[in-house]
Amino acid sequence: MRKLTYTLLFAMTSLFTFAQKDFQGTAVYESKTSTADFKSRFEGNKEMTPEMQKMIEERMKKMFEKTFILNFDKAASIYKEEQKLDAPGGNEGRGGMRMMFNSISGGGGTFYKNVKDKTYIVDKEFMGKEFLVKDSLPKLSWKMESETKVIGGYTCFKATAVRPVSQTDFKNYRPRKDKEEKKEESKTEDKNKKTNFMDDFEIPKEITVTAWYTPEIPVNQGPDNYWGLPGLILEVNDGKTIILCSKVVLNPKEKVTIKASTNGDVVSQKKYDETVVKKMEEMRQMYDGPGQGGNRMQMRMGN
Repeated sequence: MRKLTYTLLFAMTSLFTFAQKDFQGTAVYESKTSTADFKSRFEGNKEMTPEMQKMIEERMKKMFEKTFILNFDKAASIYKEEQKLDAPGGNEGRGGMRMMFNSISGGGGTFYKNVKDKTYIVDKEFMGKEFLVKDSLPKLSWKMESETKVIGGYTCFKATAVRPVSQTDFKNYRPRKDKEEKKEESKTEDKNKKTNFMDDFEIPKEITVTAWYTPEIPVNQGPDNYWGLPGLILEVNDGKTIILCSKVVLNPKEKVTIKASTNGDVVSQKKYDETVVKKMEEMRQMYDGPGQGGNRMQMRMGN
C-alpha cells in the first residue's frame, strides 16, 4: 500500500513539474575520450624521451576530459562546455594545445537543438574563422533494449543505434589496420622524408552508439547532437567517448535563456565538413613540403 501511494505521488509530482509552461532543466555531463590510440603513436619514437611522452599523454588526457552543461525545456536545449581556468604556472603549453585542438576539431561553441523543428545550430571557430552551422538534426533509428540501470537515482533504459561518422570527427580517429604494412614499406623509402602524424590514422564509416535514457524526465533531449528517445539521455557511449550525466536540476531558480548563437558565416554541416577537410589537407601538404615551418605560420583561412 505504501509503495502504491509513493508511486502515485511521484507520478502526480512529475506530471505537475513537466506540465508547467515555463518548465526548464539543467544537466551536467562529464565527457571522457580514450587516448590509447594516440598514445600508441608515440611508443617507439626514439626522438621522444619518456618524460616528453608522459607530458604529452597527461596534456592530451586533460584535453579529452571535459564538463558540459545542458540547459533544456520541452522544445529546445543548449549544450556547451564548462570553461575552466588552468592552474597558474606551467600550464601555458596545455592551454595552447587545447586551443589548437579546439581549432582543428571546431570545438568550443554552443550547440542549440530544437527538437520541435528538428534542427540544430552550432557556432564553431576553425583556424581563426567563425562559422554558424545550421542543419537538420540527425535522425537515428534507435533500437529499444530491455536492459535497465540506475543513473543518479533515475531508472534508465538502454537504446542502441548505428550512425555514420563525419570526416571531421577527430575523436573517432583510430590507427590504420594497414599500419604495420606501411611501416615495412617505409623502410625502403628515404629515411629523411618526414611523415604526417595523421598518416597512421583513419576514421570508421560508422559506429554503434549506446544510450541510456530515463522516462522519468520525459523530454526529447540529450547531450551533444543526441535526441529522439522518450526521456532525457543521461549516458552515451559514442565510439571512443563516454558522456555521463553527473547532476540534474529540474526547474532551477535561475532560468537560462535557451536560444541559438548568431555569430559566424552560415553554412550547412556538409559545407563546413568540406571546408575542414580541405584545410586539413593543405596543412598536411605544408607539413610534408619544403620549408614547412614558415609555411605553417603563414597559413590563414580564406573567405
